[in-house]
Amino acid sequence: MKNLLPSFINSFLLSSSLSYGGFLVDRIFDKRFSWVEKPLVRLLATLATYTLYSFVASFIVITAYVWVRNPQLSFKELNLPYFASEAVSPMIIAVTVNAIFTTRSWLFEWRKSVLEAEQLKRAVLAGQNQSLKDQLNPHFLFNSLNTLSSLVYESAERSDKFIQSLSKIYRYVLEVQQEELVSLEKELGFAKNYLELQKIRFEDKMIFEISISSTAGKNLPPLSLQLLLENAVKHTVATTKNPLKIKITEEDEFLVVRNNWQPKKEKLDGVGIGLENIKKRYQLLSDKAPIISQDENFFTVKLPLLNISE
Repeated sequence: MKNLLPSFINSFLLSSSLSYGGFLVDRIFDKRFSWVEKPLVRLLATLATYTLYSFVASFIVITAYVWVRNPQLSFKELNLPYFASEAVSPMIIAVTVNAIFTTRSWLFEWRKSVLEAEQLKRAVLAGQNQSLKDQLNPHFLFNSLNTLSSLVYESAERSDKFIQSLSKIYRYVLEVQQEELVSLEKELGFAKNYLELQKIRFEDKMIFEISISSTAGKNLPPLSLQLLLENAVKHTVATTKNPLKIKITEEDEFLVVRNNWQPKKEKLDGVGIGLENIKKRYQLLSDKAPIISQDENFFTVKLPLLNISE
C-alpha cells in the first residue's frame, strides 16, 4: 500500500495540473477570441497553448516525482531527456481530451449564437408586425383620413404636408424591416414625421420637442421610437388646457423619451407590449437595457444608444 501511495500522488498531481491548465487556457482565451467570431484563431491558439502547457506541466511533475523518490540524486544526475520523452504520453492524452472538450465548447457556443440570432429575428419581426398593426389599424387610418379630409377644404398646404408625413412613415417602416439596428439620425427623422402627423391631427392639444446635439455613430433597434411615441399618444389624455407634451433628448449615452403623465381612465389593448418588445430586443443585442420610470408628473423611457460593434 505504501508503494502505491507515491504513484497515486504523482497521478493525482499530474491529472490535476493538466485539468487546471485546460480550464485556465479556456478562461484566458474566452476574453480574447470568440468561438463564433474567430473560431479558427481560437482553435489554433487553444491547442497550441495547451499542448505547450501540458508538456511543460507533465515534465515538471514527472521530474519532481523522481527527484522526491530519489533525493540522493543531484540535479545534474537526473535524466532530463528521458523525463521529456515520458512527458509526451500524458501530453498527447491531455491534448486529445482537451480537443474533445474544445469541440464541445465550440458546438455549444455555435448553438447558443444560432438560438440568439433566431430569438432576435423573432423579436424584430414581432416589433415590425406590431408597428405595422399600429399604423394600419382601422383607428389610425380612420383618424388619418378624417384629418386629411378636413385639411383638404381648409388648407392645401397643410393637407400636402400631412400626406408627405404619412407616406414617409409607411416608407420607413418598410425600409427597416430586415435591420437589427438603424442610425439614430434615421429614427429621429421618422419620429419627427410621426409627431408632425400627430400634431396636424391634435393641433394645440399636443406639443413636442426634439433636442439632440449629435447623432454620429449612434444606433437604436428599428422602430423603437415609434413604439414609445405610439404609447404616449394612445394612452395619454390630450386637451387644449392640458396638452400632451413629448420631449426627446439625450443624456449620458441614452436617448430619453419623456411625456407628461396624464393617463386615460379606460384601459386599452396592447398596454406594455411595445415596451416588452423593446426590452427583449436590447437583451439580445447588448448587455445594456432600457430604463423605464414614472412619477406623478412624467413617464420616461431611456433607450441606450448602441454602436454597431456591440
